[in-house]
Amino acid sequence: MTTADADLPLAGTVVLLRSSPGGFEVLLLRRPSRGSFADAWVFPGGKVEPGDRQAGASDVEDAHRAAARETAEEVGLVVDDLVPLSEWQPPAEAPVRIRTWFFLALAPDAEASPAADEVVELAWTTPAEALARHAAGEWRLFPPTWLTLHRLSAFADVDAALASGGAVELFQTQVRDGGRVFGWAQGTLHAHTLPWRFEPV
Repeated sequence: MTTADADLPLAGTVVLLRSSPGGFEVLLLRRPSRGSFADAWVFPGGKVEPGDRQAGASDVEDAHRAAARETAEEVGLVVDDLVPLSEWQPPAEAPVRIRTWFFLALAPDAEASPAADEVVELAWTTPAEALARHAAGEWRLFPPTWLTLHRLSAFADVDAALASGGAVELFQTQVRDGGRVFGWAQGTLHAHTLPWRFEPV
């Protein structure tokens, strides 16, 4: 990570998991048709605000607080036990560059309640179903969301998915071929046409 990247704004997002008859589901929400994530399906989360910062805390700790706060604000669910999963470094070409941490969390029993100004639609879905909707052109996903779902689709249940977290995996994004290929040390995402295809290293 360069010095410039270390100074980027920070964000945190939560991948909420719950058991289902076929294994487990994740909570996704669709953003309004405005802003940098217009009409995209994403996990709850948002930028680190001044109130999320604590003296002496690390960036990931600040992102943890922001992720929990944003989840409560956006979908009305209180989560505290967040398992670090990944850190996403934005590509140099991105118009808005934010370092984002993804966390895993077991969803509480309470029913999600979307914030009208930030959430158009909510969906509990398996990772495979979300990827299928994207492949069919029904859902818009960004590469970090797509790849997180792709990796989670390999797990059979909530316990296995949660066990995949704990140590933050760094994804330093590089964009090639006019924004149709995304590369990381972990592999390459080919996004020329649907369905997208990930080629691991």
